[in-house]
Amino acid sequence: MRRHVPFEFVYQIFALVLAAILVHAAYLALIRPRATAVLEAQQLAVQADPQYVNEPSVWVILKDYEQELGVILTLWGLAIMGWKFRSLGRERALFDANLVAIADGESILPEDARGHARALEALPAEDRDRLLPHLQLTALNRFRTTRNIQDVSDEVGRATQSYGDRLDSELSLVRYIAWAIPSIGFIGTVRGIGQAMGQANRALEGDLAGVTESLGTAFNSTLVALLLSMVLMFLLYQLQQLQERLVLDAQAQCQRTLIQNLQAPGER
Repeated sequence: MRRHVPFEFVYQIFALVLAAILVHAAYLALIRPRATAVLEAQQLAVQADPQYVNEPSVWVILKDYEQELGVILTLWGLAIMGWKFRSLGRERALFDANLVAIADGESILPEDARGHARALEALPAEDRDRLLPHLQLTALNRFRTTRNIQDVSDEVGRATQSYGDRLDSELSLVRYIAWAIPSIGFIGTVRGIGQAMGQANRALEGDLAGVTESLGTAFNSTLVALLLSMVLMFLLYQLQQLQERLVLDAQAQCQRTLIQNLQAPGER
């Protein structure tokens, strides 16, 4: 059987490649040349005036490889979350659609469940697999086979929990990115400190320029990584909150618009 590569996976790979190309191009054309110019100007200023104090420069803070990789991963994580936010918007749009046409005061008997289920099965595959249609179709099929409303409610609860777990698991890549960014910053810190230690002899001779630049690499990489991680984690928590609300609201919507209209044999 032929297997199709999920479009979301293709989107994630494309987003990573595009982020890497754009960020690397920006570093080559803008950030590193300006950082070099700032460092040279600062060195000349110190030589002219030993009391000169260097002012922080954004270009110098961002210039190293660890910061570049952190920015790439941040943009990748934002692209993945953008896809998830878009998907949540489409899930919400189905709440306003009359997926199961039920007139006021109408009750659904087990014999009627199949007809209503066909209307849901006729939806486009992309919409049919979304949460609310999935819950409603699960409820109708369960009611048709068991003719028990409590069984329907329990099955919808299990389906809701399973869908919520799936949404949460799909964020594992973003969580990994949010963890990896500070780790890359710490790698830059270790690299910078190692370079500074390697230039200890020059520092003893009075040349502190190399040591200062290496320590700047150490501190700047950690600073940028932590800032990027804070932004990514904030958006990740917002996305998780929206997903949790979606799951709860979809279950309530299914209960309000469908399950309460079910009528088992012998009930009035």
